[in-house]
Amino acid sequence: MTVLHLEDSDVDHLLVTRAAQACGISGRFIRVEDKSSLLAALSRYDADVVLMDFNLPGFSAMEAWADIRQLDAPPPCVIVSGAIGEAAAVEAIQAGIGDFLHKDNLQEIGRVIMRTLKLHAAQAERKKTAQDLAESEKRITQLARHLQTALEKERAAISREIHDEIGGALAAIKLDLAWIGRHSAQAETLQRVDSAQDMVRQALVATQRIMQNTRPAILDQGLGPSVQWLCEAHSRRTGASVKLSCELRAENLPDAVRLGAYRTVQETLTNAGKYAPNSSVNVEMSDAGGVLTVEITDTGPGFESHRLEETPGFGLKGLNERAHAIGGWLDVSSQPGRGTRITLTAPLLMPALNPPLESNQ
Repeated sequence: MTVLHLEDSDVDHLLVTRAAQACGISGRFIRVEDKSSLLAALSRYDADVVLMDFNLPGFSAMEAWADIRQLDAPPPCVIVSGAIGEAAAVEAIQAGIGDFLHKDNLQEIGRVIMRTLKLHAAQAERKKTAQDLAESEKRITQLARHLQTALEKERAAISREIHDEIGGALAAIKLDLAWIGRHSAQAETLQRVDSAQDMVRQALVATQRIMQNTRPAILDQGLGPSVQWLCEAHSRRTGASVKLSCELRAENLPDAVRLGAYRTVQETLTNAGKYAPNSSVNVEMSDAGGVLTVEITDTGPGFESHRLEETPGFGLKGLNERAHAIGGWLDVSSQPGRGTRITLTAPLLMPALNPPLESNQ
């Protein structure tokens, strides 16, 4: 063990060294007399612990500690002094010094040093664990954002395939059926043509719906019209009342913000249709102050907030990641019997976080 001892008295250094050795602390005991010598010794030796007198000529242990704690890996420090009051000792502990010991109790120095070393090791382990956890969370967040981006690209590709291949094929079939109907006089044939045309019309409607859900082309017309389309579709599907209040002054919102807001409304309306199908819904949008705010409230049964952590689904979790990806945040507020409110807040001046959307055309 390497022990640095900041002490201006040879006698006191000798007493401290002998007391530590008597307690089973073996190794190098290096005395330094001033702050510059202490810092030089810290750069030269890999000190396990620093023992410091409290009052030294021209400076104090607290001043020395202020410099020590600036190091990348500061060693634990213990004040060993005969001139420190209780208030000063408490202040030192609060500042991060490991422990203190009065020179009249040097027989306890071994126990104090070992306790300080154990505490320092535990703190270092907690710090490393926290850093590892933060790094893990950062990677998970990056992965989630990458998956969201990949998902939107895949949705755009699927939407293009549906538009170009399936949509084109259905349109061709519709034209052929119309030709057959014009060139046939048989009642049975005409009846089957009408039936086939009806199925084609239904398939085209389904195709349009799937395209809107995978990559909404209507977003190219702006956030307001696309959200209005969502609200009208939800009202037709569920029969519930949906009120939209749109106060968007900016015509061209960043693409990623537009898509994030659209998906937030889409997912929230889907949840409302699933868990509160008979409730009325209110959607409010504003871009006042350079910040987009989208608030969706329903009058459904609501839920306990802790259920958000217990649910295995990723709907709201995904929306939360979307919000973070555009520099915003998502707030979910609900109480049993009082409905649910979901609010997306996102800044509009973050071009680095707003990559362009792919087009269906």
